[in-house]
Amino acid sequence: MDFSPFWISLKTAITATVLTVFIGTYIAYKMAFYKGPGKGIIDGLLNLPLVLPPTVVGFFLLLIFGRRGILGSMLYEMGIQIVFTWWGNVIAASTVAFPLMYKTTRSAIEQVDRSYIQAAKTLGASEKRIFFKILLPLAWPGLAAGSVLAFARAMGEFGATLMIAGSIIGETRTMPIAIFFASESGNDQEALIWVFIICMLSIGMISLMNYWLEYSQKYIRE
Repeated sequence: MDFSPFWISLKTAITATVLTVFIGTYIAYKMAFYKGPGKGIIDGLLNLPLVLPPTVVGFFLLLIFGRRGILGSMLYEMGIQIVFTWWGNVIAASTVAFPLMYKTTRSAIEQVDRSYIQAAKTLGASEKRIFFKILLPLAWPGLAAGSVLAFARAMGEFGATLMIAGSIIGETRTMPIAIFFASESGNDQEALIWVFIICMLSIGMISLMNYWLEYSQKYIRE
């Protein structure tokens, strides 16, 4: 049995989570304090991958990163190809995982007591210092929860990944795609093995998150 889908999925999920944490946290911070026009429309667009079918997300990614796409044509001229490569996996996983990180982090930031921020501004603290010294520590449980949810979503991504990265054995075939093709070929035993591995990884990540949150809250109370 080829275990490359496991390592490809793990590498993809970790990379996508790191990208999503940085990008999602920054955008969530900006949107939490944004007072300009069109906030509802912008928020809706940022959450769109959460409600669209994964194949639709994959189609939009093809329009952007395909050889004749908006960015894909420029990248292709530079000798960079996204479609049917591992980076296609990462982009697809990051896109579908982003709304979970964004929504969770933004909610956590918006729940921070604004009086702390106002006091820091009165004392002359910069925006950067307020973000790292006040917002991040107080909103940290939400950021941790968003990171775990993003990882689990990236690990389980199927439709968008298949559209933009395909199913190249040893290169882009992830565990969800391996489950699909194993089931299609009648190899239920192999499909069950991949299902078991994904379930154990997801349960393990969620359990660690719950344990960490319980421990951190207990530490704060003490």
